[in-house]
Amino acid sequence: MAAGYSERRWTSPDGLSLFARDYAAEGVGEARLPVVCLHGLTRNSKDFEDAAPWIAGMGRRVIVPDVRGRGLSGRDPNPRNYHPKVYARDVAGLLGSLGIPRAVFLGTSMGGIITMTLAALRPKLIAAAILNDVGPEIAPEGVARILGYAGKGASIANWDDAANYLRRTAGSAMPSFTDADWDQFARRTFRDGPNGPELDYDPAISGMLAIPGRLTTFIARLLFRRLARNRPILLLRGALSDLITADIAARMAKLAPAMEIVVVPGVGHAPVLDEPEAVDAIARFLRTLP
Repeated sequence: MAAGYSERRWTSPDGLSLFARDYAAEGVGEARLPVVCLHGLTRNSKDFEDAAPWIAGMGRRVIVPDVRGRGLSGRDPNPRNYHPKVYARDVAGLLGSLGIPRAVFLGTSMGGIITMTLAALRPKLIAAAILNDVGPEIAPEGVARILGYAGKGASIANWDDAANYLRRTAGSAMPSFTDADWDQFARRTFRDGPNGPELDYDPAISGMLAIPGRLTTFIARLLFRRLARNRPILLLRGALSDLITADIAARMAKLAPAMEIVVVPGVGHAPVLDEPEAVDAIARFLRTLP
């Protein structure tokens, strides 16, 4: 037990050692559906170190995996496995190992894509979903920005360098971040390496990235419709997001009329989930669920 969570390890079907944080539900009373938090492409479980404890404080167990190739999970010798279908199977394996048949999913960016993929592969696992600045369609300019830095590495000698790297690559999305915020963000993005901080993911994850075409967008819409069918869905959208624009959110609303949309002001891709509007929306949404 460390920092309010238990460390869990499980082995994927192809033999990779994977890691997750497991936050116990606080309080007593009837057990409620657990929450599975899934991070973005170049991120890891540290992104939820603020959100997970307060969600656990609402009486829900919170499971936060490091997707393969990130954080404390193993790096895959075959980069072709850095794919949403493989990630989704890994998550299903984790929940099976923990005896969890059904959960609420909170997915940021890639984590939302994993959630949509699970809706097709293992639909009974998903009771409800929160999509954090992600959907079946993503703006090409946002994808191009991510392709500009993902997997490219960086020359980082110390933690100040790490913070400055993030200011350059993510500054437009977080215009109100203070020096302390950038330092915290750096420590969630990098880890200590032999020569100073190093990015906390396998650079090979970028090999499967591409600008979405018409076919992939069509398939993603089918997955999104499957996710939204007869399930409560909440979309959080950063007001400054270059991935989920207002037009894209409007098209998502047409595909899923019952979906709730909350715009988080002053941030781009993606809200870090400590913003008051995001916290309030997630808390309200969870209170409506068993």
